[in-house]
Amino acid sequence: MSLPGDAAARTVSRFNFLSTTKGHTATSAALLLMVSNLLSGVLGLVRTAYINRIFGAGAATDAYNAAFQLPDMIAYFLVGGVGSATLVTMLTRFRERGDEEGEDRTLSAVLNAMLMVLGAAILLAEFLAPLYTRLAFPHFDQQRAQLCTSLTRLLLPGQLFFFAGGVFGARLLARKIFLYQAVTPLIYTLGIILGAVFLSGRIGVYSLPAGVLLGVVLGPGLLTAYGAFRSGLHYTPVFQLNHPAFREWLRLNLPLMLGFTVGMADKWILAFFASANMGGISRLVVAKSLFNAPLSVIGAAAGAASLPFFASLHAQGKAYEFSGAVARSVSRLLAIGALVSAWMIALAPWLLDLFRRGNFHRTDAAETARYFVVFSVTLGVWSAQGIYARAFYAAGNARTPLIAGSIITVLSLPVYWALFHAVGVIGLSIASDIGMLAYTIALALLLHKERLVSLLDLEGSELWRAGLAAIVAFLATTEVVRLLPAAHNHTGDTAIVAAGSAVWLVVVGAALAATGSKLPKQILRRR
Repeated sequence: MSLPGDAAARTVSRFNFLSTTKGHTATSAALLLMVSNLLSGVLGLVRTAYINRIFGAGAATDAYNAAFQLPDMIAYFLVGGVGSATLVTMLTRFRERGDEEGEDRTLSAVLNAMLMVLGAAILLAEFLAPLYTRLAFPHFDQQRAQLCTSLTRLLLPGQLFFFAGGVFGARLLARKIFLYQAVTPLIYTLGIILGAVFLSGRIGVYSLPAGVLLGVVLGPGLLTAYGAFRSGLHYTPVFQLNHPAFREWLRLNLPLMLGFTVGMADKWILAFFASANMGGISRLVVAKSLFNAPLSVIGAAAGAASLPFFASLHAQGKAYEFSGAVARSVSRLLAIGALVSAWMIALAPWLLDLFRRGNFHRTDAAETARYFVVFSVTLGVWSAQGIYARAFYAAGNARTPLIAGSIITVLSLPVYWALFHAVGVIGLSIASDIGMLAYTIALALLLHKERLVSLLDLEGSELWRAGLAAIVAFLATTEVVRLLPAAHNHTGDTAIVAAGSAVWLVVVGAALAATGSKLPKQILRRR
């Protein structure tokens, strides 16, 4: 017989994944981050729609979106973009040994040294911003170039808070505490929205970087610092560039600083070519924002949740379990990605038309929908590459994926150039897909070659079942929405998206059941 106390205990345990001090399992971490990324994706869509309504796809939004590039580059080439990933691996090693003092010394040394280096780089970048804008966006006219430079200078200081948040967040991830990482993106996105809502009428597009700074200070900056100290961090004010812990982190992170991944370089390349078209950068960013909404739920959450568990398995020498865990994650992400891609592609025109408002016109929505369709093809591939890359990071090998990424990026440049000049901006979307597919295949082959993750562990039978279900669902959804009355407003768009989604869901469920797929049960077991 169940007692009232037992029921209360079970109820409390269900909310343990919201704890700010207790560690998570891989399942609860993925669940928490998926919920967070879903909410963040919704907020991101609200942000995109609001920016579209106020500023549209023109000179101001081109300059604003381009202004992120120099701050991102500084963070990437000085911190390695995912520098916190290598720090998680280091801190996890100390955790496995029970050496909390060494863990705290390592964190303090890395934080202090890099804040000095990053701060100096940001000051230099403030002076060089005009030169960078001219080189990176040679097709900008004087007005767009000057605006981009001003916005860049406002955004640069935010990288200090992003980096500090990554370091403090690494300590939390090493303890398998994911709540702070789940909340900070929401605060960051909300900051941008609040900046646009309250300041756009006064300072125009400058309201957006103001919102960015508000979000990054409150979220990645202050909240993760609070979480790290609450978890027991003992900070040491040691400022030594030759500190052993910092040298080790630098050695592990150096490949990330010297190389670049396809995912990061892709947006730089897209912006360089698209700057030749007025509004081209803005429409690509909108397409990418909509693409990233499901990607963040499917891929980013699983990737972020997996790293500390992969690192723990590797640190314990459990090679067989490590390979199986990575392969299962990749298989499920590829399968789910194929299914969701079918939905995105079938309903793309109506999904994008929902963002047609204010200064973002029907022609902008229609052109953006074309880019969105092309990006959507590789949803599962983008998700899988994040897992494969983190498998290397968990094994303490950041060099191999970065060398592969750098080589593939360089080889992809002629493809971007040729497709852009052949078919315009949509050619850039196609080149982006080709580059990411090549990079993911390369990572899979390299992991197999180094006997870290066997290709034979991939769940091939589940992949073909999901692929078949995706094709059938796409055809059924496309046929049904074709028979519906044409939409003339957002209410009509919503009705078509709702009807198409219902058809897609029913057909996917039926197809998976008919082929004997285990995917539905696996998802429900982890709900």
